[in-house]
Amino acid sequence: MSILATVATALWAMLPAYVPNNAAVLAGGGRPIDGGRTWNGKRVLGDGKTWRGTFAGTVAGTALALLLNAVNGTANDALGISSLPEFPLLAAVGLALGAMLGDVGASFLKRRTGRERGAAFPGLDQLDFVVGALLLAAVADFGWFTETFTVPVLVVILVATPLLHVATNAIAYWLGLKDEPW
Repeated sequence: MSILATVATALWAMLPAYVPNNAAVLAGGGRPIDGGRTWNGKRVLGDGKTWRGTFAGTVAGTALALLLNAVNGTANDALGISSLPEFPLLAAVGLALGAMLGDVGASFLKRRTGRERGAAFPGLDQLDFVVGALLLAAVADFGWFTETFTVPVLVVILVATPLLHVATNAIAYWLGLKDEPW
């Protein structure tokens, strides 16, 4: 697989995991997953992790995967490659829900380490959703996962995602859509 095909495959395959957290923010508010409960005097997750947001993010990521399936042939032709994966429904849900669960796990770790909502946690902030998405996609459809996420594709994801995360957050902050640039 060429470098272009590897990068295109990596970004295409992760798109259903890249959008859920943004969709969750747009869904706004709702009942916190932790129901306001605390553990050792600290919130379990915090108000930023809601049932509505998790549902909205999962639906948005899954819908995007299905849309990508619909334009797969056109995208392959436009790029002059034939490696963009199609998303079986279980893999699509696994990527989207896994991204949301990865972010929930990161919130749990942030609360345990005394960080407040929105506080930076370098490394974790950039890759929590990736780990969750990849793990749940592997559980949901292992055959598709191993065919799609080759070692070169995984390397691109692990390098490109933090760069994309930092850049998009900085842009959102600059546009006034976020309160902090991370």
